[in-house]
Amino acid sequence: MLKIDRLLIFAVAAAFIALQLSGADWLVWALGGLVFIAMAVLLPQLRGMTLWLTSAFLAGGVVLLIVQQASARVWFESAGINATLVTLFVFAPLFGIPVRIPAYVEALRRFYDTSLRSSTVMFLGTQLLTQIMGAFINVGSIPVVYHLAFVKPRPKMEGLLAGALNRGFAGAICWSPYFAAMAIVTTALHLNWSSLLPYLVVLSLLTLIVSFLMDFSKLKRVGGEESEVLVESGQAEISEVSEVAALPEASKKAAFPVGLAVYLICAIGVILLLEPLIDVPMVIITCMSAVIFPVIWCFFKGAMATYRQGLINHLTVTLPALKKEITLFLAAGFFSGAVGAVGFGAFVPKMLSVIPLPIDVAFSLLALVLIAGTSIIGLHPIVLVSVFANGVDPHSVGATPTYMAVLLLGSWAVSNTVSPASAVNNLLSGLFKRTVFELARPNYKFAAFMGAAVIVYLMLLLEF
Repeated sequence: MLKIDRLLIFAVAAAFIALQLSGADWLVWALGGLVFIAMAVLLPQLRGMTLWLTSAFLAGGVVLLIVQQASARVWFESAGINATLVTLFVFAPLFGIPVRIPAYVEALRRFYDTSLRSSTVMFLGTQLLTQIMGAFINVGSIPVVYHLAFVKPRPKMEGLLAGALNRGFAGAICWSPYFAAMAIVTTALHLNWSSLLPYLVVLSLLTLIVSFLMDFSKLKRVGGEESEVLVESGQAEISEVSEVAALPEASKKAAFPVGLAVYLICAIGVILLLEPLIDVPMVIITCMSAVIFPVIWCFFKGAMATYRQGLINHLTVTLPALKKEITLFLAAGFFSGAVGAVGFGAFVPKMLSVIPLPIDVAFSLLALVLIAGTSIIGLHPIVLVSVFANGVDPHSVGATPTYMAVLLLGSWAVSNTVSPASAVNNLLSGLFKRTVFELARPNYKFAAFMGAAVIVYLMLLLEF
């Protein structure tokens, strides 16, 4: 990333933070102006589908605002809608640095190697670990957990573990305070993450349950085949005994790394503690915590070398790698602001009124099908989530802000598993040497049942 690119991204983040803390009117104009400049500088560097999508969102937004004869302020406000995400991209990855402390990684590898043996435990453990790690290090969790899962060759489990990694990341989308999805939803709907957390934990657990039920027969068959192979070769009991005997004494019953567990709990605890105490948006609290908490943790753990290496890697590798996402998300925010300006929020209830279903059910089905359906053909869910979150009043469709938040986060999670354009599917494609469509296809069934589970869960929410 060129120095000017990086300076612009930091400038957008700084302007957004200043606007949130001060509320100064002139910062609305400054933030919007910086976003327009950033998009103008970054757009020529894009290639392929990302370039076409970003250009389409910008052109669509411009046309809509011109047709509406929108004021200059509306243009600048629309440009700044997704500046939240740029700020999150700059700071949130710092939370993942202590996770990579060598002692934690080695302890986790021993735990994985000695404790997750059966096919079912391996499958569920991989999905749950991806969900937990993904909440802190985002897509970086995929290669970390992949290399843990394949310490030993597991050819019969490859497809199952690919699904577990994919769905585990979807589960993290449901509840992580450090993801773009959460930033958009909580900011647009003016919700506290802590108030949403109990509902989102249930949603993330649903991804685990539905995933297990979808692949139960495969897990049973794979587990049976592995046992038969070992028994037929006369090695079942011998190999197990010799394998354990060959391990160091401390590794035979390796427990989950306590230090890592404490860090993850504390990282979440910091947000839960500060959110009700400090009257600023959650994104600001997340950024403050990401700057301060990891460095304090690494200092007291004597791991400042790991922190310095992680910080340098973030500034020189991770942030430049997010350049196309940053540009796309800013353009999507601008487009969603333009859609809101043309009265989309008022149009939706009128459209739903002709459907012979309760308006909340009709809207839930519409949002879920549109977000997941367009993701299958390559459209990033941020576009429609931004449009719905910023353009539709929850009460106008018979919902509450909490209901809307659960719906949009659940829809984003479902769509991520089947999208050929998602970062997770593309990363898994490289790791497993398969096309993105081959990896996404087994998740269609999961997405359908998970979508149904989200709708049922939302209906139950309305009852309480």
